[in-house]
Amino acid sequence: MALTTPLPENAIQGSLLALLPFAVFLILFLGTGIILTLQGVEFAFYQLPASIAIIPAIIIAIYLGKRSSQSTIEQQVAQFIKGAGHSNIITMCTIYLLAGAFAVVAKATGSVDASVQLGLAVFPDYLLLPGLFIVAAFLSTAMGTSMGTIAAIAPVALGLIESTQLDAAIVAGCLVSGAIFGDNLSIISDTTIASTRSQGAHMKDKFRVNFKFAVPAAIICLVIFFALGESAPYIEKPEATIIGLLPYVVILVLALMGVNVFVVLTLGIILAAAIGMISYDYQLSAWISDINKGFASMQDILILSLFIGGLSELVRTQGGLAALTSAIERFSQKISPHNNKRAAGIGIAGLAFVCNFFTANNTVSIIVSGETAKKLSQDGELTAAQSASLLDVFACINQSLLPYGAQALLLGATLNISPLEVATHAFYPMVLFFVAGFSFWRMTK
Repeated sequence: MALTTPLPENAIQGSLLALLPFAVFLILFLGTGIILTLQGVEFAFYQLPASIAIIPAIIIAIYLGKRSSQSTIEQQVAQFIKGAGHSNIITMCTIYLLAGAFAVVAKATGSVDASVQLGLAVFPDYLLLPGLFIVAAFLSTAMGTSMGTIAAIAPVALGLIESTQLDAAIVAGCLVSGAIFGDNLSIISDTTIASTRSQGAHMKDKFRVNFKFAVPAAIICLVIFFALGESAPYIEKPEATIIGLLPYVVILVLALMGVNVFVVLTLGIILAAAIGMISYDYQLSAWISDINKGFASMQDILILSLFIGGLSELVRTQGGLAALTSAIERFSQKISPHNNKRAAGIGIAGLAFVCNFFTANNTVSIIVSGETAKKLSQDGELTAAQSASLLDVFACINQSLLPYGAQALLLGATLNISPLEVATHAFYPMVLFFVAGFSFWRMTK
């Protein structure tokens, strides 16, 4: 948990050592991919999978925990397993599996082709990218979840990419941008709930503050995607029928009604198969095989999510996150010593952003940094709504820019691209970073 009082300097240095495993992981994963990319190796970031690169980091974390707490390896492994088995992690993994199965079954039964035809009929070719952003933003705001939004729309996007020759990385950027817009702004998002509860803010007040950051950034992002849009040649597939749209229509309607994402995806898998059996002589044996293929396609990101959950728990129990929050609090006070309100805002934003870097879960990072953020807001005389908004905004920004974050991993696996390509084309969170920072800076003059 976050500290409410600063740690002594020597304690901060000792606890910050607990963050070393994450540094090792990032150096191995990103460093290898970047070097191989510069050497011209194809699929450079797949040469050393993240699920393998993280193993040395886990070993180091277990060793550091054993040395610092005089505990046994068995106790450290138990702590790791506790983190891997956290409800948030298991929830993400289950969504991965269901999303993978739905994507494969929907493609095999013609739903993807039907959705592509509708998408091209609704949006002119030069508005496909802004259109994808708008659809993802609307759905994620209504659902309150970026993962559920991506799981529902990514298979359709894959069909558009294959049919129109759009750049998969830019399409992924549109989807993750729209998904994060709603995840951050929605009043039913888990990040909104966590941030408002931790700061004692009313949701409607937090929404008003957030709205001033999110909408200008979204408008700028729409302009960017419009500028990036190109005429997309489309090969029509006359065999696609309108009934193939039904699984997606049902998914979107149920999602907007607030139905649990697990139920939504399961019904989508069943409905897509039923339509295939009626229209395309889709066999039960093929359905079972496709579900298994969908599960298998998510193997790497499922393993990585479990490992990140376990590693984050080891880092947390060794004091790494607590020391980090205390160090950022000190740093923010040095940046703006004569403006307490601005220093508090910088500290809260920095806490959420950096904590999410080490937890790869925006809700968890808000919970971890919530107590310190509330203390900073009280000292700096920020309103609870302002504090909650800063927590939510900067946790979501960092989450969408992580190549090992759940959103980038799911889109990368679905669209067959590197998760780093997803993160580097997520323009909305990049724009939001500067819009929110500039707006808050002016607000605290």
